[in-house]
Amino acid sequence: MKAHNYRRVKGQSYTRKKYIRGSPQPKITKFTMGDPTARFEYQAFLVTQKEAQVRHNALEAARVAANRVLSEKLGTNYCLRILPYPHAVLRENKMIFGAHADRLQDGMKRAFGKPIGTAARVKRNQTIITADVNEDGIEVAREALKRGGAKLPITCRISVEKTAD
Repeated sequence: MKAHNYRRVKGQSYTRKKYIRGSPQPKITKFTMGDPTARFEYQAFLVTQKEAQVRHNALEAARVAANRVLSEKLGTNYCLRILPYPHAVLRENKMIFGAHADRLQDGMKRAFGKPIGTAARVKRNQTIITADVNEDGIEVAREALKRGGAKLPITCRISVEKTAD
């Protein structure tokens, strides 16, 4: 199935890994990059504009894209954080299509589905990625979040705020 089928939030979230056999691990490896101990003057946010489910591989792609821009231009003088964790387990009832597939299909019989991936449910105006930078890195952070936002299945906006010291 296509990823578009899993974008809409519908029904109760399927998250109890205690009861799910073969639950896949999220592809996202690190949630904090750069220098998390340093203090920075500005914070840039990537904020969602709709409610949706963001799959774990989309979060990982956004992380890699944003981190690449920041590390190339700023070295280690930044801190990038991915905030949502992909808890919701996605299921698929696999169907076989094509020639003579009718002999192999189960159709709707026991159509609960097998776990195929995980997703993070995000609400409207929820922050997905934050980038902490100094004043010389504001434009770089905007560009990084723009590249990261392009990997996500929903429209996002970027806002920059001065951190309170």
